[in-house]
Amino acid sequence: MVQQQLVKMSDVNKTIQKWQASFKKGTDFDSWGQLVEAIDEYQILARQLQKEVQSSNPSDFTEDQKKTLGKFATCLEMRSAALQCNQSQEEFKLEDLKKLEPIIKNILTYNKDFPFDVQPVPLRKILAPGEEENLEVEEEDDTATGAGSPDSFPSRVPAFQGTLLPRLPSEPGMTLLTIKIEKIGLKDAGQCIDPYITVSVKDLNGIDLNPVQDTPVATRKEDTYIHFNVDVEIQKHLEKLSKGAAIFFEFKHYKPKKRFTSTKCFAFMEMDEIKPGPIVIELYKKPTDFKRKKLHLLTKKPLYLHLQQTLHKD
Repeated sequence: MVQQQLVKMSDVNKTIQKWQASFKKGTDFDSWGQLVEAIDEYQILARQLQKEVQSSNPSDFTEDQKKTLGKFATCLEMRSAALQCNQSQEEFKLEDLKKLEPIIKNILTYNKDFPFDVQPVPLRKILAPGEEENLEVEEEDDTATGAGSPDSFPSRVPAFQGTLLPRLPSEPGMTLLTIKIEKIGLKDAGQCIDPYITVSVKDLNGIDLNPVQDTPVATRKEDTYIHFNVDVEIQKHLEKLSKGAAIFFEFKHYKPKKRFTSTKCFAFMEMDEIKPGPIVIELYKKPTDFKRKKLHLLTKKPLYLHLQQTLHKD
């Protein structure tokens, strides 16, 4: 029993050491002016702390310690938000964040009041369509909006590793489509946090014809591109899709300032565009128009969604 407790304690200490190392890495990037890297590191650590706080498994931390970890995650999110918005640099400074270092180091024995008046980060939420109307509007090409289509569950929060499905079994004379999402071009690609793409197949009325799938979160960003390099298997034989169907790609990212996942833009591919080989498709401003009636290009710049199509016929 004593042996088990010692092993458990050493595991907890290892976890705390990892958090410390991540925190040091983030604040180092921050002090060197490498803001994109700092934001990424802060987000990773905030997510790890949230996971611990929200875990329903028997925990190595008391409820009070979890509350402190939750507040720590809030401060990481606040610093990330400050770095992403120049005007708010004063909101939560690097010096403020550094004051928290002893807390993460001594979380098991820390018993003082938290130095900042903040609340633990709530569960990340994805807005249901229509809910976004109550939110303030930001800049024109990135207004706060909901994510997810009307026919999927609004509370569907994507797993970090995505929700992609395997290819369907082949049928004689029937064609299956694999779409490799290679990359998306965006002017602020480096600033997007936890970016992923939701893929759906809709009829002319915007009704789902397939299960909705999310790509894993992309981790590689380069200049104006976010690289995905993932295969999405369309979950219906092409011959069985209704006339006028289209495949939609909604680009989503997490907004720490508002604490929800937002759709930034979308693209779609109609049935006559399905052919083997590469295809580059235009990006449109949100909200996603599944009926394809009111379309507005996201930008005049040559920035697109890059795909590769493969057809499988038995």
